[in-house]
Amino acid sequence: MSKITTELLLERAVPRSTRLRKIETLNLSKLQLKTGDLDPRLFSRLRHLQKLDLSDNLLDKFPNSLTLPDLRVLNCNNNKLEDVTALKQFPLLEELTYENNVYLTLNDDYKVMFLLQNLRLLNGKDITKLANHVRRVNSRKLTSKVTAHWEKFFRDQLPEKYTAEQVKSIKKKFLKSVQTNVVYGPSSLSEFTRWRVKMIAEEFLAYSLGLELNTDPEPEEKVDENEEESTESPEEASEDVTVTPSKRKRNHSKPGSGNKRSKSQANTEEEAVVNPRKSSRVQDDPAPDKPRRSNQPAKGATPEQGDEGTHKNGEQFPKGQSNRRSSQLTGEQKSQEQDNGVVSLTPVKNSKGKEDVSAEPLHFLQCHSKGNSREDFKTQLWSCVFEPLLDCGARKDPIVSSSRTVATCGGESVCLIDCETGTVLKKYKVATEEFFSVAWTTLTMVISDSRKKSHNILAAAGRRGIVKLIHVAADFCYGEIKAHKKPIATLCFSPTQETHLFTASYDKRIALWDIGIPDCDYNFKASQLLVLEALSIPLRIALVPTCPEQYLLAGCEGGCFAWNIKLDKGQKSRPFEAIFQFPDEDGDLTTSHRVDGLAFLNDDVIVSKSSKPGCIYLWSWSRSFDAKGKGYQRTVSAVILAELEWSTTDLSYLTLSTCPAKDYVFCGDEKGSVWMYNLSNYTTAWSSAKGKRSDKRIPPTQILKWPELRANGEQLSEVLINNVVSDPTFTYLVVLTSVNITAIWKKS
Repeated sequence: MSKITTELLLERAVPRSTRLRKIETLNLSKLQLKTGDLDPRLFSRLRHLQKLDLSDNLLDKFPNSLTLPDLRVLNCNNNKLEDVTALKQFPLLEELTYENNVYLTLNDDYKVMFLLQNLRLLNGKDITKLANHVRRVNSRKLTSKVTAHWEKFFRDQLPEKYTAEQVKSIKKKFLKSVQTNVVYGPSSLSEFTRWRVKMIAEEFLAYSLGLELNTDPEPEEKVDENEEESTESPEEASEDVTVTPSKRKRNHSKPGSGNKRSKSQANTEEEAVVNPRKSSRVQDDPAPDKPRRSNQPAKGATPEQGDEGTHKNGEQFPKGQSNRRSSQLTGEQKSQEQDNGVVSLTPVKNSKGKEDVSAEPLHFLQCHSKGNSREDFKTQLWSCVFEPLLDCGARKDPIVSSSRTVATCGGESVCLIDCETGTVLKKYKVATEEFFSVAWTTLTMVISDSRKKSHNILAAAGRRGIVKLIHVAADFCYGEIKAHKKPIATLCFSPTQETHLFTASYDKRIALWDIGIPDCDYNFKASQLLVLEALSIPLRIALVPTCPEQYLLAGCEGGCFAWNIKLDKGQKSRPFEAIFQFPDEDGDLTTSHRVDGLAFLNDDVIVSKSSKPGCIYLWSWSRSFDAKGKGYQRTVSAVILAELEWSTTDLSYLTLSTCPAKDYVFCGDEKGSVWMYNLSNYTTAWSSAKGKRSDKRIPPTQILKWPELRANGEQLSEVLINNVVSDPTFTYLVVLTSVNITAIWKKS
């Protein structure tokens, strides 16, 4: 569209005006405006403008000289803002909103609270008390630390008579050192802390040495990753990384195909790439629904305890840490709700299919509601993973003793649930996030007396492309990794390297990260090890069990691919090594199809679900892929062992899972049912080198029907099963739905 003109400004004034200098309220929303469209010369004529609405545009930053001296209210919702420091040019600003700007974080909230002395409301919430703390207490503490750092390490380095060159050299060293070593508050605010420390240090040097003060706090000097010390925060660790992941969208080939999805439209084409399956389907580049807006400005992960308190698993906290640190996760803006918004629904009747496996429903929980609303039956639930067990020595065999705690994610929250009691043990919230995936790892951390102890760490990621790292036993989100600029579809930890995390993103890349091991003060360093280039969005990833350090499989929007991930190879960015062919509906081989389900049933047998209606294939890794084959991007045919009978729906993103110890496959459908397949009678034959493909489709062993549930007197209908996961011993079955219900079944 054309740039802003005088005529447009007069027309969009509220009420319409004949003179620019008379305009007090101006609505420039939904005009697809970019930063270059905001002409400072034109805006400088709006001398009396008090209210400005720039929501639903494409702004990535503000020009530094808009000259709006009387501006009091500013709305920047639904843009692409990456920085807020230019807002300091509006000193009288009292109300500011910038929700759904995916690159802004909690650190930006703190920056505007410091820069705008008159700010009262941020994203609809009164921040007066917190802002005063940031401007006074926080600044006083940091000033004290900066001064102490100078006195201890740098004062004696400067001779009594010094040259301008000496001053310049020591200033550079001091600014670099002080930003690296001065630490205050939680790691989630480390970017803000560095920003303020640099500002304070420059002011200190200007006062002490008579240096010229840099009055522009915006630029932030990046620290060379190789020179940073062990106190580096996660944000700092990822600053030098140049990749970006994001989350899977949900696409339907038929619009409105019988599911309750948000009816809101995406505001921009790019935002349409942000969400898993939703109301409309696009063939090549699926477009999800626009995420629901949140009224909470807090952007850190906020832990909330369940009704029965916090479960500690008998773990000892690292030095100096306790549950009190949980209050820091949103910069002292902890949720004031009295409960977790957990609602238990009781089925009116339990309708089971005919079976030889008996399972009964235990709990139906509504624990991911937006704003803890009991009326929320729209939040989509996407991923769940059972917590691994801890042992004093080697990790216990999960088959011998399995955890009954499961992590689930959807909407703005991640929950930890005790499957037996149905208790929500913990809940973590990020008001501007929509979580799509969670993954567990066990890190050996140093505790108070220098002893080492194993602790479970939960990684969670989603729409914003940021990985949150949560030490669950300490009730503390200790850091984040800005992994991708587009949503992260799925996460996966290496089974052999506890710090290696794979992130698959909507930027068509899969990145391998070393998340590091936090010290007793939760300082850690994250680094990117590898980038795998995909031809389409990766939806599911799986490491090959027999060689998890060498090969990774991914089910993508455009097919199933394999990569060599061995780190001793020199190439950091790699194309795929092979793409697999599967039969299409006409029986011909094709590589072009959406693979939205992927898991290993055992060391060799892969289970994958494609966009072909009712199609779940079992195929052999060893017989399909020749590890000795040469060259990249070769096409190979998947050696099909069998096909599972499943729903005839063409609805995508109803993913599958496996229970290798019991030879089970699980997959939900579009009617709320769970299809279970016991394949123990087939696996022996498939393991034979001459094992032949089963001629007939294998029917399910049992179909668990969705029970009749009522909420507010009305029956819940149109339930999609997004994910189904069992614990390693198949004692519990956790079912995630499209209607904000987590169902837990128990094998009896």
